[in-house]
Amino acid sequence: MSGTFRVPRATLVSFTVLSVLTAACGKKADTAEVAPITVSIGKENIAIIGTATLTSGPSISGTLVAEKTASIRAEVAGPVTAVLIEPGVRVQKGTPLARIDDTVLRDSYLSMKSAVTQAQLAADIAVREESRSEKLLAAGAIADNALEVARRNNLAAQAQLQDARARMAGAQKNLDNATIKAPYSGIVSERQVNAGDVVSVGAAMFTVVDPTTMRLEGAVPADQLGSVHLGAKVSFAVTGYPGKTFEGTISNIYPSADPQTRQVRLYARIPNTGSGLVAGLYATGRVSTMTHQGLAAPLNAVDQRGLKPSVVRIKNGKTERVEVTLGLREDATERVEILTGVAVGDTVLVGAAQGITLGTPVRVSAPSDKPTTVKP
Repeated sequence: MSGTFRVPRATLVSFTVLSVLTAACGKKADTAEVAPITVSIGKENIAIIGTATLTSGPSISGTLVAEKTASIRAEVAGPVTAVLIEPGVRVQKGTPLARIDDTVLRDSYLSMKSAVTQAQLAADIAVREESRSEKLLAAGAIADNALEVARRNNLAAQAQLQDARARMAGAQKNLDNATIKAPYSGIVSERQVNAGDVVSVGAAMFTVVDPTTMRLEGAVPADQLGSVHLGAKVSFAVTGYPGKTFEGTISNIYPSADPQTRQVRLYARIPNTGSGLVAGLYATGRVSTMTHQGLAAPLNAVDQRGLKPSVVRIKNGKTERVEVTLGLREDATERVEILTGVAVGDTVLVGAAQGITLGTPVRVSAPSDKPTTVKP
């Protein structure tokens, strides 16, 4: 009996077919590994690492107010005969805003003016009498006491003249105050009276604001007061002006901290050229106590969930994760300084695009292209 082992023909055919199928499957798997699917993303999913100037310092928030706000009140009593300006109108210094009935005031002024004329005549006579008495005394025609009487009469007449002039000036001022005028150039923000209203002295009539300079009233923690000083720059954003940053300077710092909040109030003066800012809006910002120039990236490009911060970078057309070292953080612009790990010009993914599998080929589409939805 021979020791040769023969494989049946049917079994050999089966092995041959299985080998062919296995080889075919292996080729498909190899093909899939060689040509992975390229993910297309839009430009809104990337950020380019660049050099920028970043600032840090205590945060500040508060309400914008006009640095110059005047509540104009009546200085004389009487019925309002005319209202000349409506709220929202820009006025110049001295522009009439309203008029109060000045009939009584005008009569009083005319009376005071007449009194001044009479006092002036009496004073002129007294001056001449004193001069004549001095000449008569020199000629020995009168006694010394007669000259003293003339001098006292002259002094009294001059005093009466000054009193009459002061009374006339007061009457003139009251007459002028019957016409309400703007104390400086600005915008009428409120009007509290109408024609026909009877106002008393001290009654509020108008509010005028000067919008050319605004003021941010805020506070900083007492433990950060050492990094704040007069003249320090403040960068802030204002509700209603998305994507826009404004700048001002610290103009006042309170000498004591609030006993409840342990914060110190301060004011930041803000030039408002063009009157773009509006009083009453809420603002948030940061006092610029430190300025540094370096590599910067958006905050949403940095993953800080791990033990060390990292970014997903596109290199040679594929995604890779790179650990980075962070520096200054600028909350106002949502940027952060990157000290190590990336270089100028590197492209990193932001937002949901960071969920793309590492090593995946990525193509950045033009704005006109329809980008593929990125799924983590």
